[in-house]
Formats: sequence, structure tokens, C-alpha cells
Amino acid sequence: MLHKRIVSQRSGSAATLGCLLALSALATHAQERPVSSERFALRVETVASGLEHPWSVAFLPDGRMLVTERPGRMRIVNGDGELSAPLPGLPAVAARGQGGLLDVVLAPDFAESRQVFWSYAERRAEGSGTSVARGRLVNDRLEDVKVIFRQTPGVESHGHFGSRLVFARDGALFVTLGERQARHFAVRAQDLETHFGKIVRLDRDGKALPDNPFWRVAGAAPEIWSYGHRNVQGAALHPQTGELWAVEHGPKGGDELNIVRAGANYGWPLVTHGIAYSGEPLGVATERPGIASAVKVWVPSIATTGLAFYTGDRLAPWRGNVFVGGLYGMLVRLELDGERVVHEERLLTELKERIRDVRQGPDGCLYVLTDSPKGRLLKLDRAAP
Repeated sequence: MLHKRIVSQRSGSAATLGCLLALSALATHAQERPVSSERFALRVETVASGLEHPWSVAFLPDGRMLVTERPGRMRIVNGDGELSAPLPGLPAVAARGQGGLLDVVLAPDFAESRQVFWSYAERRAEGSGTSVARGRLVNDRLEDVKVIFRQTPGVESHGHFGSRLVFARDGALFVTLGERQARHFAVRAQDLETHFGKIVRLDRDGKALPDNPFWRVAGAAPEIWSYGHRNVQGAALHPQTGELWAVEHGPKGGDELNIVRAGANYGWPLVTHGIAYSGEPLGVATERPGIASAVKVWVPSIATTGLAFYTGDRLAPWRGNVFVGGLYGMLVRLELDGERVVHEERLLTELKERIRDVRQGPDGCLYVLTDSPKGRLLKLDRAAP
């Protein structure tokens, strides 16, 4: 059953008519509750509910949506908010600790290829690691499934898998990878021989691209694009520059928004604005020569996950803003002046729900996922005057 909730808050691309009609069907039977806001009244609707720890959402050309659930299910949400049965064809998912089924994205040429890419925690003989698979979505099932990339090495840890997938304008696939959490693994975020704490850049077969920055560096993993990351769980392309921006979790304090550039070192665990959960100091500095500085740092942490640039017309006052999900119960809106953050607004705090993902839909609305055993897919639209 589709439940709707409307909340007032402060405050794209063109879609097919069929997609817009399907998405507009989600706006029926809503109930209103006013909440203060900075700019305009915002309607927040529950598109679908009953999702178990949902992690990512992707929009299909026919107006339906793919949603991943961390325990290892991928479902389709139709225009009435109904959930399909889990799609058959997924490889085994290691759903333990922070692991499970993670991100999902469509291939840039999905209309022709029908290819879908997803990341997940995979159990291996030596432990576990983040893997990426692809398959073709045909008649609501995944076919020709193939694992195209595996983070190495696999280790015995159930934390910090990452992982977001972003296709660049040139068709390359960025994959964000965590440093696996334990201190003796975290230090390897600085080690170019491993995929721990890295963002990698691949072709659609999962192979390293020859113009990657460490392609010819002896001993380095050729897939690496950037290193020194802790646990990146939000990433998106800047709509003007095409550069990759990402948010990553700090420890206790020190969440970061970064512009991810080829060959750059983002410092973890040497440079951080956070401390250990025990209260002990971490790293050697908050800034250091040769270490890329963050665009923004959150102290205390908001537990950053999910990232989207807004480019649409429906919420026009927000055009050019960055939206970041926070597991501490908020959606953060950031205004930019070039590469500087000049204003921050915290939205959806009244919901008191963990925000796992945020995406711009083809109708110009924002969609967010709440992370809980009974998670929801929410739609943020402008309220009627």
C-alpha cells in the first residue's frame, strides 16, 4: 500500500512523457503537515515503504525505479509505489556488518544495452571485499550476470566497503572503495599496492584504463584513480566541470566533501579532522603538504552518504546546489561559489530517519532513501502555493 506524507521544508533533465506520467501518479492521497523552511514550501511524499535497509535507487526509462536492499535484494518500484519480488540473477551477497548489496546504476546506453551495474560485499576464501557486477535487465530479471571487478585483497572485516558507482562523461566507471575499518587495514589506504581506501577508474569490463595516474607505476594497482580515502559512500559528477565529487565518513568528526582528482592523496589516516571513537587522537595533522584539502569538513560528523547535484527546473531555487545524505537524520543542502561552500541548510531533521541516498529524478524532484529495517523511498517536490 502506498503511504504519503507531506512536510514543508526550505528549501532535469527532460524525461519521456510516459516516465513523467508514471512519476506523477505518486502524488495522490497525500496528507499535509507544515514545517518551517528557508525558501519555499516542500512536499515530502512516501513513494514506497517496507524496504529493508535500502541503499540505492536508479531510474528506469519507463518511469519505474530499481532499489537495492542491503540484505541482498534488488527490487523494482512501479508508478503506484508497489514493490516487485526480488529480481533473480544476483550473485551471492555477504550481508554482514556494513556489508551487503550496495549501489546500483544504469549503463549510459541502457536503452540499447539494458546493462545494469551494482556493487556489493562478496565473501571470499580469504575474507570479504567489495565487488562490482553487471547484468542485463530483461523481463524484470537479470541475465548475463558477470563479476567485473574485485577489491583486493579480501580480508576478515565487516566494515567500510564503500561503495558508490559513477559513470564519467567519457564512459569510464568510478568505484569508491573503503579501507575496511580496522586500524591495521586503514593504514593501507596509503598503500598503492592495494585497493583499500581508493577510488578506482575502470572500463565497462572492469579493466584499468591506460590513462589512469598509476598505470605505469611499478607495484601500484593500475585501477587506482585516487587514494587516502576512509569510506566514500557518496559520489557524483559536477554538472559543469564533469569532475567527480565525493563525500566520505570521518571517524568521530571529520566527514569530508572532496573534489576527486587523478593521482591525488586525500590523507587518511595521516590527515584527519576527527578523533578515534575512544577519544584518542588520530593522524598527524589536519592539513599537510601534498595532501588534497577537503572542500568542506563536518565536525561533529553527520555520517555522510549519498551525494547529488541539483540541475532541474522544478526546484529551481536549488539549481546548482549539492545535496548530501546524513545517517544522523538529515539531508544537507550546500550552496556553492565555485569550489567553496558558502551556505548549509539541514533538511528532513523532523523525520528523525537515517538518510542513505539522494538522487535527482527525471521529473526534477529529489528522491531519498531512509535506512532502517522498514526503510522508505521519499520524493521531495515543491508544495502547491
